[in-house]
Amino acid sequence: DQDPQVSSKIAGFFSRAKNTPGLVKKVGVKGAQYPPPNADVPASFPDDIREYEARNGTSPGGQALPAGIETGESWDSPEAGASDGDPSAEEKVSHPELKDLDPFGAVKPLEKQKSASNVTARLSMDSPASECEEPGSPGSWAPVGLGDRLLDPGGASTKISKFQKLMSQPTVDLAVLRRVAWSGCPSEFRLTAWQLLLGYLPVNSDRRHGTLERKRREYLDFVPQYFETGTCERTEYEQGVYHQIEVDCPRTSPNVALFHDPIAQDALLRVLYIWAIRHPGSGYVQGINDLLTPFFVVFLTPYVDDITSCNLSELPPGVIQVVEADAYWCLTKLLDGIQDHYTFAQPGIQHMVFKLENLMRRINQPLHEHLEQQGLQFIQFTFRWMNCLLMRELPLEHIVRLWDTYLSEEDGFSKFHVYVCAAFLEHWAAHLLQLEFQDLVIYLQHLPTKDWSASELDTLLSKAFVLKHQFEGAQHHLVSTDE
Repeated sequence: DQDPQVSSKIAGFFSRAKNTPGLVKKVGVKGAQYPPPNADVPASFPDDIREYEARNGTSPGGQALPAGIETGESWDSPEAGASDGDPSAEEKVSHPELKDLDPFGAVKPLEKQKSASNVTARLSMDSPASECEEPGSPGSWAPVGLGDRLLDPGGASTKISKFQKLMSQPTVDLAVLRRVAWSGCPSEFRLTAWQLLLGYLPVNSDRRHGTLERKRREYLDFVPQYFETGTCERTEYEQGVYHQIEVDCPRTSPNVALFHDPIAQDALLRVLYIWAIRHPGSGYVQGINDLLTPFFVVFLTPYVDDITSCNLSELPPGVIQVVEADAYWCLTKLLDGIQDHYTFAQPGIQHMVFKLENLMRRINQPLHEHLEQQGLQFIQFTFRWMNCLLMRELPLEHIVRLWDTYLSEEDGFSKFHVYVCAAFLEHWAAHLLQLEFQDLVIYLQHLPTKDWSASELDTLLSKAFVLKHQFEGAQHHLVSTDE
């Protein structure tokens, strides 16, 4: 006999998974309470799914959820998955490796986490480095994933080999990971690398499964507690936050088709609203929505063949929940380190703008004087650079590559970012010196970076690295000389 309590909860979850996320539902649970006080949500919910499947031979949503399956990882045995007597099951699944997805499971090393066609396109093998071809051999790598074309093709195979060796260790050495990731992560390792560098994943591989399962379940418990409340149950402040995020989500990354998808917009809305309500010290500030997009794209990449043209409605149930939960926690980790950027008066950003202005006075005094003579203050055009971390100045794949370096740097999103902005402004100096106020404002708001290649980005990071080592230890050089 079916356990009515388990059956009811499971049916409810899969019912939500089939619909477009983001529906506002009135529930009687509210506030920061974990585990949730509702007796219908057992703490061992993922195990209850497996127990139900073991007793009844099939999962409530018609999808097999075998005990022990890891999110996004294919079975080693061909018997796992759809039954041999149902060949149509194979035809209905566009991603065979994801057909047995457990939305609450954990992710094992990312090199095993990719769709079949992605694997074929990259190496025509079963893994980033198969037994048939040695890592680093000619022709063993092709730039297929997001940001891969911005990596050095000549050294990509060697880099992949380093990542494979590093990620296969029982305990990842973060210092080594930072050195390897600084010059860019291959797309198949980026998810794991980012989560390790942010401190979301434990460096000990034995602890990752439990950590991911616990954190994902915790986030999914936040949704009914904070988000799925009716308008009448929200305070005036909460309604204002919800409305502002609801307005901003459709504006997020307008040049990326993925974020025009209502499913993606609803996921962004949930993450941003829950984060804002759980962090009242800063709350939601416009610009935080931009910072969420790299996480969403990177964490979704292993589940789709082409991030630029994927259809989220075709993904198996649970994928969006996994991506959303991981993105929430990683955004939280990022913002914890730069929270003064988004508190009252945003003092962190003002400090970065001040530091950038003094730095430009030192490295390009003619440009600094020209901007001053034209009456253009640094705060007028660099505030967005700091608030959105150049998200609106560079294409998304360049931002993803840039974040590889930021995450590898100590205080990369605050200190190192200032030097990147200095190198960025210096890049346009010759043209800016020829413009007057109005043209300066227009040009700086629409910088021509759409066609940037790896060369421009590598030069930008190299100049920033030099500036950091030239000035970081000698802050007295950045003090205004006007006094």
